[in-house]
Amino acid sequence: MATESPAAELGLAAPAFSLPATDGRTHTLDDVSGTKGLVVIFMCNHCPYVQAALPRIVREARALAALGIGTVGINSKRRHRLSGGFVQTHVALAAERQLPFPYLHDETQQVARAYGAVCTPEFYGFDANLLLRYRGRLDAHARTRFPTRAGNCSRRCSRSRKPAVGPDMQYPALGCSIKWKSA
Repeated sequence: MATESPAAELGLAAPAFSLPATDGRTHTLDDVSGTKGLVVIFMCNHCPYVQAALPRIVREARALAALGIGTVGINSKRRHRLSGGFVQTHVALAAERQLPFPYLHDETQQVARAYGAVCTPEFYGFDANLLLRYRGRLDAHARTRFPTRAGNCSRRCSRSRKPAVGPDMQYPALGCSIKWKSA
């Protein structure tokens, strides 16, 4: 069943993290941030919403990099629910789709909880000071109920009339719910 993200409190600082990635390295918030900001994507391999959006995610990440905005993907799904284990399936996805950003694993789900993530894919846009300016979906894809005038992430962020504030419209993310580990 699809889950929709709640409204965000804009202006909050990006929670710090240090997580392992498909490239064999550990990445921190500072490592993945661009000079003009950062987009954090909570995603997973098996969610049909993520699978449908991946070509656009890759395209947007490349466009955002050209604007000085970093991108990072974080998988916070429960490990035992994934067949093949994180390492094999996620390394394969990163290679097959040529992800232009680090794809990290949040095994404890502490990072997803710190961000308040509820579904995949869910996007968080931060400015150069790493303050939250957008939380929601990538674009107005056909699986959504929003009009196409919503545009895409890089266009909305780069054309914002108030770049320090973020885009005027915030569109809730819609996707597969994150399955939480028992406390």
